[in-house]
Amino acid sequence: MSNLIANAVGTVAALCSMSSFAPQIAKIWRDRDAGEVSLAMYLVTVAGFCLWSAYGVLVKSWPVTVSNLICLGMAAAVLALKWRFGRGR
Repeated sequence: MSNLIANAVGTVAALCSMSSFAPQIAKIWRDRDAGEVSLAMYLVTVAGFCLWSAYGVLVKSWPVTVSNLICLGMAAAVLALKWRFGRGR
């Protein structure tokens, strides 16, 4: 039972993390403006998700690897939109 609860909590946490970037991506795309997005924050975030993905591979944990690869893709999308729609482009 304890393992079932842990897996449920982990699944909900991963879904929250993965979906957390969607509103930011939608707002940047809709407004065509990413001037308020912190470039440094997203560079660090992308680096962190790269490292978490590598960690997942090293410990052979597909849930850690897959969820962090999805988060990496979403954070990288924000970063790409920042470069495309950032102020002073």
